[in-house]
Amino acid sequence: MAEHTDDVVRVHIEDGIATLTLDSPGNRNALSAALVGQVHDGLTRAAADETVRAIVLSHTGPTFCAGADLKEAAQGGMQQGAETLLGLLRRIVETPVPVIAHLKGNARAGGLGIVAAADMAVAPADTTFSFSEVRLGLAPAIISLTVLPRIDERAAGRYFLTGETFDGAMAVSMGLLTEAPRDAGGVENGVREIVSALRLCSRQGLVESKKLTAARLRDVLEQQGDAMVRLSADLFASEEAAEGMRAFRERRPPRWALSG
Repeated sequence: MAEHTDDVVRVHIEDGIATLTLDSPGNRNALSAALVGQVHDGLTRAAADETVRAIVLSHTGPTFCAGADLKEAAQGGMQQGAETLLGLLRRIVETPVPVIAHLKGNARAGGLGIVAAADMAVAPADTTFSFSEVRLGLAPAIISLTVLPRIDERAAGRYFLTGETFDGAMAVSMGLLTEAPRDAGGVENGVREIVSALRLCSRQGLVESKKLTAARLRDVLEQQGDAMVRLSADLFASEEAAEGMRAFRERRPPRWALSG
């Protein structure tokens, strides 16, 4: 058994399974530079352990990941932030062993990019999800690289463009989640069953099989990554996005929103 504790990410390796726990509930596990960097390092460290057969991404608090850290975004430097998030998605996809997203609560925006990058994802049926970027004057640019290859085109057309919330059952039907049991116990059992199955597999078999299943995501990240970084940085630097983020922090509608 091996254990390592970081400021906002906890890493625990035992019986062939590495568990990375996002542990920044105060900001709903937002994608701060610290959290992204520590998840990246944890994945790298776990993947280097030849005993590891799978990596589970879990979290503390009611939210798996709320997306971008808007406090950091408001301070500028989103070019670097976009590049860092792209690097994290690449790290998940290129990690040689399977990565499982174990959600106990909701996810928003950039958090859905992590869910989609994972090889498997399990969450409660009543969990809520949203591509909320459009309501901030942004677009799900970076995360589109992992999300769009996973989900149904009609679902993308609705939920990318409206920012509406949807539940775990819908997330399964559109291809974002692997399964969505009805309660927390079912989620725990579902992850346990997946992990137990992976323990029966050879590391070589898992590595080579993941190369096949993740090939499309790797290609999309390589071909479109730089363009999405530029788009993301440009949008964050725009006045519409600045107003959207101000309104979010001040808990009011943005000036450009029309009444329904």
